Amino acid sequence: MTRATFLKGLAVCCIAPSALVGCRNGQSAPNAETRADTLHVAPVPPEARVVTGEVDTDALHIHPPVEAVGESRRTAEAWRELVGDDAYHILFEEGTEPRYSSPLLNEDRRGTFICAACHLPLFPSTTMYESGTGWPSYWAPLDGRLGTKRDTSAGMIRTEYHCARCGGHQGHVFEDGPAPTGLRYCNNGLALAFVPEDEPLPELR
Repeated sequence: MTRATFLKGLAVCCIAPSALVGCRNGQSAPNAETRADTLHVAPVPPEARVVTGEVDTDALHIHPPVEAVGESRRTAEAWRELVGDDAYHILFEEGTEPRYSSPLLNEDRRGTFICAACHLPLFPSTTMYESGTGWPSYWAPLDGRLGTKRDTSAGMIRTEYHCARCGGHQGHVFEDGPAPTGLRYCNNGLALAFVPEDEPLPELR
């Protein structure tokens, strides 16, 4: 083996693991086009935590807390009219947007990220961080705002999370995030909207 061949092989081995740290949801709408620029993710334990006891989620609110989460049910046609085709595919057909496509990746203002469908506040800007995956990422949600389920699509075991009010798919949670939770909530930007601190939260719908 030549030195050049050895170094080339070593480079491939170093790069390969990082290619597995994405936020791809293997489920998509029937006949949906597979995006070549979307990465597969490494399997995670189905018992992955949602939040840890180390975080006082009540203290994370930037806007006044919305006390009643409630439940929001609409027909598929009604949701599609409210959010548009692209966001509907993410939220209610469990699609995945292309990496680095979300304007929210550049959002650095203080505020709250809300569900794009029902407007339930989900994440404070203080828990957002740069994960390098190409999707908005957070180390903790607001308390009681997310539901989770086991996702075995695409031959992987992951923990999917969704809006607790409307059930809209947001993303997947992984155990490779920063302190204090060690979690990475990998979110589709189209599933969220951002409300700056100096603007009021919209009414729930």
